[in-house]
Amino acid sequence: MGLFSLTQELAIDLGTANTIIISNGKIMVDEPSIVAVDYHTGKLVAIGHQARQMHGKTHQNIKTIRPLKDGVIADFTATELMLRGMIRKVKTSGHLFSPSLKMVICIPSGSTNVEIRAVRDSAEHAGGREVYMIYEPMAAALGAGLDVEAPEGHMIIDIGGGTTEIACISLGGIVCSESINVAGDVFTEDIQAYVRQQHNIRIGERTAEDIKLAVGAAVSELDDEPEDFVVTGPNVLTSLPSTITLSYSEIAYALEKSLVKIDATIMKVLEMVPPELYADIVRNGIYLAGGGALLRGLDRRLSEKTNIPFIVTDDPLRAVARGTGIALKNIHKFSFLMK
Repeated sequence: MGLFSLTQELAIDLGTANTIIISNGKIMVDEPSIVAVDYHTGKLVAIGHQARQMHGKTHQNIKTIRPLKDGVIADFTATELMLRGMIRKVKTSGHLFSPSLKMVICIPSGSTNVEIRAVRDSAEHAGGREVYMIYEPMAAALGAGLDVEAPEGHMIIDIGGGTTEIACISLGGIVCSESINVAGDVFTEDIQAYVRQQHNIRIGERTAEDIKLAVGAAVSELDDEPEDFVVTGPNVLTSLPSTITLSYSEIAYALEKSLVKIDATIMKVLEMVPPELYADIVRNGIYLAGGGALLRGLDRRLSEKTNIPFIVTDDPLRAVARGTGIALKNIHKFSFLMK
């Protein structure tokens, strides 16, 4: 009967920018959350890296879709197609029958019941038999190696693609949290707007993303300065090609407006933290996870603003996925998982 009752366990970080799937403690899929579909039939053409290469370069018969926006599902059908395609990439060789899937999926802490239901339905339609949910800050804390069940205050900030999640955690629960729609995607839009306004050059989303990775910074003075980034694009007024050089200090200026919103939200959460837990947080420091944590000088900027040490977790891009994997392994131990 073992052949018939086979279960495969998957931990899924369904992110706005990237989707990561862990099986048996290994990262099996780490791809951009994007699909390319045939415009007329709605059939899947490509997912992940392949679809991202098509983004902004398609003709009228193919359209690329980013199914998640601001951390929640914006296109139900595209999410299902993407999940199915990515789960198919997790090879299940040597089995007579396709196994039933047990999944743990992380969701933003500010998710409404409708948004949670949408994630659950997508997972079930993609083949999930047992679907559990975990809040992103909790997964990020587990991935950062924090003892979330201890009677001690921990604060974690997860800056993803669509949302920034800020939470204080103690005794296996979220004491107070805030979720704002200012994160990686907004940083990318800020860079696009800055290059257009200051240099009269139009650039696409992919180029703005490359600029962010190459010279993205949160402070205008760095000890280890990255090399300037050369950008070529059409002039807004003449449509003739223009080439400019962007420095990290320019990008820090471009991102300032969004970073100020994150600063304000951190202060808002700190105001809500009970005094005993506040003392723990000052002693332990605040942990940064998610792709936004890789922004140069961000930890220094936030430390200067709050007088609390900030620590960037190991491999912050995969911290949430790692934590989701830990929750999956100890599924019966953790009471904070939602079924």
